[in-house]
Amino acid sequence: MQTGVIVAGGRSTRFGDSDKAVADLAGMPMIRRVADRVAEVVASLVINCRPDQVETIRRALAGAGYDVRYAEDTNTDRGPMAGIATGLRAAESEYAAVVACDMPFVEPALLEHLFEVAEGRDAAVPRVDEKWFQTTQAVYHVDAMVAACERALARGDRKVLAPLEDLDCAVVEEPAVREHASLDTFENLNTAAEFETAAARLRTE
Repeated sequence: MQTGVIVAGGRSTRFGDSDKAVADLAGMPMIRRVADRVAEVVASLVINCRPDQVETIRRALAGAGYDVRYAEDTNTDRGPMAGIATGLRAAESEYAAVVACDMPFVEPALLEHLFEVAEGRDAAVPRVDEKWFQTTQAVYHVDAMVAACERALARGDRKVLAPLEDLDCAVVEEPAVREHASLDTFENLNTAAEFETAAARLRTE
């Protein structure tokens, strides 16, 4: 069994006063678009979010037809790496795909490939342009990544790359990524203008 963890606990500071996770994106809440894609390759989903987000996200995912559990941040505002750890703790599988809630073009075929590459390792993490690690569209060995995150947090390091230093990580370079997805898979939406541009594309698909 494989699990998908969607990280949605950020404050959306560049989006305005509303929560971008549940914002309308071409007629559907963005997190629902992400969840639908991730659900194609996993048996269950975990949503990491703040306690005040649970009800609105639950409504956004109503009727989705797949199992969803919520991993609430007990200590908010510690950054995405802490959210990843919280989400992974709720996973009931050896490996889990972690995806940010603002990546509506995430490609299921790439996640499937990352699960295959991660087998026997601590993680499979894409890297674009030989420098940029896509830590929020990656597959992790649950126990190994949680332990690495806890060590990083204990030493006061909140950088999302910090846990990778302690992991046996398979790096999936850009050419391999392109065999399974376009680089649109990593596009993340932070502003109202980016939402408008993405919505226009989705309406023509």
